[in-house]
Amino acid sequence: MAHGAPSAFGPASPGDVWSLTTLASGPWSTRPEVVAPLLILAGAYAVGWWRLRHRGGSVPGWRVAASAGGLVSLAVALSARLEQLAHASFAAHMAQHLLLIVVAAPLLLLANPFAALVWALPAPVRGNVGRWLRPGSPLRRLWRGLTLMSVAWLAHTAAMWLWHLPIAYDAAVADRLIHDLEHLVFFGTAVLFWWAVVEPAPRLRPPAGYGARVVFLVLAALQASLLGLLLTMSPGWYRAYPSAEDQSLGGLVMWAVGGAVDMLAVLIVLGRYLGSQDRAAAYRQPLGASEKAP
Repeated sequence: MAHGAPSAFGPASPGDVWSLTTLASGPWSTRPEVVAPLLILAGAYAVGWWRLRHRGGSVPGWRVAASAGGLVSLAVALSARLEQLAHASFAAHMAQHLLLIVVAAPLLLLANPFAALVWALPAPVRGNVGRWLRPGSPLRRLWRGLTLMSVAWLAHTAAMWLWHLPIAYDAAVADRLIHDLEHLVFFGTAVLFWWAVVEPAPRLRPPAGYGARVVFLVLAALQASLLGLLLTMSPGWYRAYPSAEDQSLGGLVMWAVGGAVDMLAVLIVLGRYLGSQDRAAAYRQPLGASEKAP
């Protein structure tokens, strides 16, 4: 049913604070078509994790927590209740998108789930996965090209700007299928974007330099901040959300939260760079000392 149907989303009107409060305080229902795949993924991850441990391998606890956080973020972002809030408020709609782009996608990649998911498969299928990803295979070449920094950045940026055009955004609010397609594009391009930063397994190329990753993240933060600033300073873009204050708040959410996550990622990359420099210095120090010894 279309998002605009009152019977599906209740009497809430855009920008109506009381209606939004009523919606948010109600029970948080789920969508079976969303929950079922997430439960399958969680179950597969648990099976793979158990098999890895049974064979002497291990998955760090923080990666398991990242996996759980990413799946929960997806479930919340795509829940029926947040869908209702997103229909009533542009700011809530923006929060929904940010959950997909800057929370769920990076957390799932930080979980580095490839090994656990592969071990969850039957042995014959695991062998096929190895053949599909062998050097020179079509799938490996395709994924290697899509996760190239320039390609991932362009795909992510294009998705952000094109879906925020009024004609596309209003269409997504008016029709559930288009809205689901919008979510799929946002999440898919976010995976490409964060893959280039996190570089989880399977690793298809030598890791990018820390400087390249910092530039990549800063450029992404700049374009997202520009879009958020335009939405904040120029309300009235969307017919689906006639409240100027609501649109300005949504732009501010995008500007502040999205930019904060990107800058946090920059700080983490810089911290890892400084840590690698300290380790390299500590490794060289004994060599230098031994050369000076008589």
